[in-house]
Amino acid sequence: MYKNIILPYDFGNSFENVPDQLIKLTDPDENAMITIFNVITEDEMSSDVKFNGKRFNEIVEDKKRELKPFTDKLDELNLTYQVRFETGRVIPTLMNEIKNNDYDMVVMSNKRSKREIKHVLGQVTHKIAKRINIPVMIVK
Repeated sequence: MYKNIILPYDFGNSFENVPDQLIKLTDPDENAMITIFNVITEDEMSSDVKFNGKRFNEIVEDKKRELKPFTDKLDELNLTYQVRFETGRVIPTLMNEIKNNDYDMVVMSNKRSKREIKHVLGQVTHKIAKRINIPVMIVK
């Protein structure tokens, strides 16, 4: 099926239904690669540096620990993945990543852990789905 999938990871969303969908999208190809991609915003970087004295590598290590339950689930399902972090503005950084790499599909979660949902799709999900020319799967 799909060999190269990008999964923009937002720590504010729930990704509990995503692993099952990733299995369906990559099965039976064991060479399929899932790139878990997170953008550390400039605001987040500056506040962590200013208030917590953290640098990029320390922030990444904290985020990897927070991501561990999700990656453990991918390991249980024998999915191949890599985790990448970039800094910048979320939408332009994500758009550049998608355009500059040979991804077959984007998988996004739209199930917010907070129930205060004003719109059906979040801003990032909406803009990415609208602007790219590869399939986008939005997992509820």
